[in-house]
Amino acid sequence: MSLTASNIPSAASAQQKLANSSFYSAMRLMPKAERAAMFAIYGFCRIVDDIADDGIGTRAERHEALTQWRVDLDELYAGHAPKRAEFLVEPVRRYGLRKDDFLTVIDGMDMDVAEDIVAPALKTLDLYCERVASAVGRLSIKVFGMEEGPGFELAHHLGRALQLTNILRDIDEDAAIGRVYLPREYFRDAGITSLDPRTIIGDSRVDQVCRSVSRDAHRWYEGAAAVLAKRPKGRLATPRLMGAVYEEILRQTEVVGWAPPRKRVSLGKGKLLAIVLRHGLLG
Repeated sequence: MSLTASNIPSAASAQQKLANSSFYSAMRLMPKAERAAMFAIYGFCRIVDDIADDGIGTRAERHEALTQWRVDLDELYAGHAPKRAEFLVEPVRRYGLRKDDFLTVIDGMDMDVAEDIVAPALKTLDLYCERVASAVGRLSIKVFGMEEGPGFELAHHLGRALQLTNILRDIDEDAAIGRVYLPREYFRDAGITSLDPRTIIGDSRVDQVCRSVSRDAHRWYEGAAAVLAKRPKGRLATPRLMGAVYEEILRQTEVVGWAPPRKRVSLGKGKLLAIVLRHGLLG
């Protein structure tokens, strides 16, 4: 199927998906203006992610669709009327969101468009996490009212922690579209030599690989917690809750394990409410 104006993801369709995401509960804790800004950031990320992941259009067409978003951002920051990015105008104005961070997110999506990522080097995986997750964190901390020093440090740690958790949670879904984001160094340690996604995820030794990535994720969570423990200026309930929810998902996934067949972990409403009360409303 070709990528056309009618099937390029829109802000409305992106925000419809928000209610099913693990971020929704955290965002609902925020005041109205901040919540609207976070919804807009999420909407942008969802749109460009869908362009990269939905498999609609050729690689060249998807790259061009992402390039058009770069053009729209240029128009927005030049003070002109953007074609598709109008929903970002008010958040950018009110919170001083940086153009470079939006562009970095697109750079990350372009990595997926350029080729299907399979067993990247740890350095490449870290660059990917920096682009698709920590850059989003840098946008978000502006909305949280944090200063750039501690805010960007938090984004560096928490963004990587959340992205690695997503990777560990979604290995079957990613393999189905030809991708495996787990690092090649850990495959070598486990003795896995195949670069075929379905062969990789069908190997029981992938559990060892995933547990190595899980240890990395916990270290990133620890780094984020250290920043939050210093109680920097800003609304910290939302990032604290995001970290708590995702780290609990990671812990429960560790209990289940990653050997095939796998079970995708999700938090029940009771568990989620308990985390909200402990880290959100009471945080």
